[in-house]
Amino acid sequence: MQHEVDLPAFAAAHADGAAVVDVREPFEYAAGHVPGARLLPMGQLPRHADELRQTGSVYLICASGNRSLAAAEYLARQGVQAHSVAGGTARWQRSGRPLAYGPHASAA
Repeated sequence: MQHEVDLPAFAAAHADGAAVVDVREPFEYAAGHVPGARLLPMGQLPRHADELRQTGSVYLICASGNRSLAAAEYLARQGVQAHSVAGGTARWQRSGRPLAYGPHASAA
């Protein structure tokens, strides 16, 4: 099963209000994240798998797509509909899309 989505597919899902989880560390998240993304570092994912399973599709994002792909594969094994955003936050920003800053998720 493919657990990775390209930026246009993610951008469309994000615009439709999809659940977005940023799996980076808090300092990375605070330095710039996709608006509305929830911070949930990779090390915390096992504790939240049941909760995420109830969410439906979840889009995972990191800096470049490596950590989020590993996280998506892990969560998929736990029964979560998880998708990694190819290229991560860096690609999102390079495409001209906005970032939010600070330790809290802002509205999209």
